[in-house]
Amino acid sequence: MEIWLNQSSTDDFILLGIFSHTPVDLVLFSAVMVVFTVALCGNVLLILLIYIDPRLHTPMYFFLSQLSLMDLMLVCTNVPKMAVNFLSGKKFISFTGCGIQIGLFVCLVGSEGLLLGLMAYDRYVAISHPLHYPILMNHKVCLQIVGSSWAFGIIDGFIQMVVVMSFPYCGLREVNHFFCEMLSLLKLACVDTSLFEKVIFVCCVFMLLFPFSIIVASYARILGTVLRMRSAQARKKALATCSSHLTAVSFFYGAAMFIYLRPRQYRAPSHDKVVSIFYTVLTPMLNPLIYSLRNREVTGALRKGLDRCKTGSLY
Repeated sequence: MEIWLNQSSTDDFILLGIFSHTPVDLVLFSAVMVVFTVALCGNVLLILLIYIDPRLHTPMYFFLSQLSLMDLMLVCTNVPKMAVNFLSGKKFISFTGCGIQIGLFVCLVGSEGLLLGLMAYDRYVAISHPLHYPILMNHKVCLQIVGSSWAFGIIDGFIQMVVVMSFPYCGLREVNHFFCEMLSLLKLACVDTSLFEKVIFVCCVFMLLFPFSIIVASYARILGTVLRMRSAQARKKALATCSSHLTAVSFFYGAAMFIYLRPRQYRAPSHDKVVSIFYTVLTPMLNPLIYSLRNREVTGALRKGLDRCKTGSLY
């Protein structure tokens, strides 16, 4: 690891980016920055609401606060550097900076994917075993779920970062992406990386399909429980508690599977960059909106917070 941390500035990479300076791309860049700002503010606000409102001190909202923290870190990993490069006209990123981007990106995507899977298990326990929910999802279990999600992502991110940055790179060192995306970077390696790419593909399959299998199994059990409910109102309430999570899962896993589970011959850099914008910027913006606009408890906490601000301003 010390080898690549001590590289000189001559080993910098060039990020080709996703936008040029045409009028259309200037509009698109502005739109991305608006989405980035909304994602930043939305996730910070959601974390604060969950922290200050006692009514939101439940396992589901604890997991949601961690999801927002991951989204917040994810948008801050790639977008600021992309914006600086675009506005300054400089497309360089240091060898160390590239390695850090890879490590953080893999860590956060892996952690978020597993957390979304385990959040489905939380919904299953809440709906199928409501009387045992406080026992089955106690504070210790919640910490174990969150801790395992972070640990899984950190270990995976660190390993992939060290291995990828240990390869020798040559040529123009131009990364055809707006951040140091691992598969785009491996194309610049001076050695054969096909074996490592196969290992990465297997890891991606595991990282995506393992949490996804938890989600499918949990919602299959939830559906069985809902269909056995006699009250239409109870069924509606149960499905409403799951709809936000299912929407977030669809956005995250849809984009991730499109990029990492496609055969190599069907990959195109232009498609990958557009989809990467979707799940590195747009999804982190949508998550707090999905969970707040469709959740009475969160909107109630927001109104209560705004009322406090108004009262404070008056006095």
